[in-house]
Amino acid sequence: MSANSKPHLEQVEQVSALDALGRRQNLVRILFIHRSLADVENCLHELKRARFTVSSDVVVSPEQFAERLRSQSFDLVVTEYPSPNWQEMQVLDLLGQMKKDIPLIFLVHGLKRETAAEFILKGAAECIEMDSIGHLPVAIHRALDEKALRSQRDRAEKDLRRSEARYRALAGNLSYGICRCSLDGRLLEINEAMMRILGYGSREELLALDLDFTRDIIQDPGRRAQLLGQSGADALVDPIEIEWKRKDHSTVKVRLSGREVLSEQGDLGAYEIIAEDVTRQRELEDHLRRQAASDPLTGLANYRRLVDVLDLEIKRSKRTSRAFALLFFDLDGLKLINDRYGHMRGSQALCRVADVLCSCCRDIDTPARFGGDEFALVLPETNAEAANLVARRVCESAANDGKGPKLSVSVGIAVYPQNGDSIESLLCQADSELYSMKRQKIVAAAARQTAAGQ
Repeated sequence: MSANSKPHLEQVEQVSALDALGRRQNLVRILFIHRSLADVENCLHELKRARFTVSSDVVVSPEQFAERLRSQSFDLVVTEYPSPNWQEMQVLDLLGQMKKDIPLIFLVHGLKRETAAEFILKGAAECIEMDSIGHLPVAIHRALDEKALRSQRDRAEKDLRRSEARYRALAGNLSYGICRCSLDGRLLEINEAMMRILGYGSREELLALDLDFTRDIIQDPGRRAQLLGQSGADALVDPIEIEWKRKDHSTVKVRLSGREVLSEQGDLGAYEIIAEDVTRQRELEDHLRRQAASDPLTGLANYRRLVDVLDLEIKRSKRTSRAFALLFFDLDGLKLINDRYGHMRGSQALCRVADVLCSCCRDIDTPARFGGDEFALVLPETNAEAANLVARRVCESAANDGKGPKLSVSVGIAVYPQNGDSIESLLCQADSELYSMKRQKIVAAAARQTAAGQ
């Protein structure tokens, strides 16, 4: 691996990220848990460069931390690790005990990848090396976006759990579609918002078509109970989400809630359904999820996504008793490429490796980039022999992709459960195998130079 090349590559990524962040002002309230005011000032300096407006406070002990959270509001917690005043997961435990939905970022020095993966699995938003503090603005931006998305979902849940009076007040609302249907699901009344959601121009046109977009819910006892709850029960019912076809045959995602409507005699007379168009919201959520799980340069899965995939594969393998393989790849000589051809060509070389990984794997496989010149490939239901074949194919494809400069990659392989039964042990085994191959290449290159000198 080419350690000296990493700062250059990080700089390429940071410029793009910081430019995006700089397009708008960001106000954030941060509670730091840190003994070094100098490190805190470095963090604030990076955030200022990214055009954040920061209100901050600094504490050291758990007692101070709890007192600040009780007396003030914060958007984010940034803590050093390790700290003599804190146990390993104590910050996350305190946030949970105090019912504070506040993203937590660890600032670390030389933390092992396996430990960082464990922290993220337990709820941390990110782990950032102090040597790479320039990544902090991007991490904060992503953590706050994810928190805002959770808050938006919570608000939507509360909005859809309204009293009868509120439901009636919404009849003329242009944001929520409302319709009344008979006991067999036939449409009786509909408001303008519902017509717009379905793409129709008039109430008469829609009612005349005798559509069945509510009948499949109302006539099915299971789905009707899912929408309305048990008859006569006072418990709140979670809204359901389904897809409807619009007039132009396009698909719209709607979030539905409903209630029973009694007749003047007190009998069940009809059902009332309220619908919210959540198509755009789901598209935004999908976009944010892809951003959070993708490497910005190559488009591959990032380290956090890789950890999630490994965790899922271990669980699946325990159920099925089928092996899976983890392959580590390292682009040899990235620093030489950067020095000789420039960092743009170095970034292109990384993208070439990413293209090779994608072309050599199946749809069920997960290619990922750790950062720098390191890549990984998770191969479900794959034994050691098949993993070695994939590794050779990747190395040969990278060396013969027809582009310049010529590339060389080293590889290390770990197979679950033979080479490890945890994320940490698999990462260690694959890393050890990779560096063994790199050492062999270095010895072979030295021998060739010696022979050429003679």
